[in-house]
Amino acid sequence: MANAVAQRWADDLASWGIPDHILSAAPQSPWIHPVSSFTPDGNLFVDTPSRHRALDALDGIDSPSVLDVGCGGGRGVFGLTPPATHVVGVDQQQEMLDVVNAQAADRGLSAATVLGNWPAVADETPVCDVVICHHVVYNVGDLVPFIEALTSHARRRVVLELPTRHPLSHLSDAWKRFWDLDRPVTPTARDALAVVLSTGVSAHLEEFETNEPPREVTDLDVEHMRIRLCLTPDRDADVREFLQRRQPQPRSLATIWWEVCD
Repeated sequence: MANAVAQRWADDLASWGIPDHILSAAPQSPWIHPVSSFTPDGNLFVDTPSRHRALDALDGIDSPSVLDVGCGGGRGVFGLTPPATHVVGVDQQQEMLDVVNAQAADRGLSAATVLGNWPAVADETPVCDVVICHHVVYNVGDLVPFIEALTSHARRRVVLELPTRHPLSHLSDAWKRFWDLDRPVTPTARDALAVVLSTGVSAHLEEFETNEPPREVTDLDVEHMRIRLCLTPDRDADVREFLQRRQPQPRSLATIWWEVCD
């Protein structure tokens, strides 16, 4: 049976489900992950605790390796090359792994990819010096085996990055506006930390903020927002107006990291 903090995590995540009467009427699935949004571009060498904690653990290793679980297009792992020379990516979408392989080839790096869900594919995934996992854990209800598999695949350190609040919290005002639906406020990064600690590791949490420069609302922004809100295309004008009136807010993020003992 799950421990109390892990069960609370699972219950709180389940409360984020979209009500059946909204989901059943949606013209398409709101659970979209466009590959274009995950393709590495711009400056990957960002000044964040997540990157620095991973880099610290790679220091002094000859030809270090990094495993990225839920890698997307590899934005997190390619921010660690150099010094890392070998990358391993795990993702449930082959299109994401195709991007990782292409990016690795462009950078002259060796790479391996594993298609599937973590930890189901853990047995076929190699151990690496450092394991990173960015913006994934809020998708994981059964978090204890997920964390334990991350720990077992790292020689030195595991580094998680996640929003301090559920990643869909940025849509809470939109759900209220378009559906008069109040969204949950838990779980949080501190709840994730409690689950990580329950596995027996000595983990640390660092919170930080990032700012994105203001930009014009695009047709793609409107489309993605409309799909995530289970709305029909005839609401595009309303969605655009809502987005244009929004004030940009900093992203509140957290890094959870722990050493792996031999």
